[in-house]
Amino acid sequence: MNLNSRLFDRIRVKPTERPLEKAAAKTPCSHPGCQAEGVFRAPKGRDREGEYFTFCKDHVREYNATYDYFRGMDDESMAKFRQADAIGHRPTWKLGARAAAASHVDETVFAEARAARRRGVRGGKQPEAAPRYNALALKALMTLDLDGDATQARIKARYKDLVKRHHPDANGGDRSSEDKLREIIQAYNYLRANKLV
Repeated sequence: MNLNSRLFDRIRVKPTERPLEKAAAKTPCSHPGCQAEGVFRAPKGRDREGEYFTFCKDHVREYNATYDYFRGMDDESMAKFRQADAIGHRPTWKLGARAAAASHVDETVFAEARAARRRGVRGGKQPEAAPRYNALALKALMTLDLDGDATQARIKARYKDLVKRHHPDANGGDRSSEDKLREIIQAYNYLRANKLV
């Protein structure tokens, strides 16, 4: 046995187990003088969103009982906050025919996009490519009196028209076109089964 073989270089072995790493450092309680672990987060308040205190269970209860987001705000500021809260503190614009004149939106920002849309560069509908059908699908289309460039909408419309025309109820009970109706239904079912309609 050759121990210097290149095959022995690719053998995987289980890595040696590392000694357990020290547990993550415990965060102390943010309350002055408390040495307990700070497990619970509490928001620091208005104008300091995203910042939190870490308290133990007793001190977080005390903090939550006295927490007031609106502390220091006058009545007018609170009313403005409530009004803005109704729309999620997002900007809004007036609607209607004369809204652009009333608002302070700079319309020149949208001029380039409008020009591109008029040119058809972006956002305009591209001409739909003619569908490609196999021989059986073309035969089914011929049964429906359609050619190879028929779209889904044209196929559906033609099918409805032919069924109404050849159905015995529409012909006063005349059963002479029942065979034609069966062919039309089979052709449409073939197109639908192959997801062409």
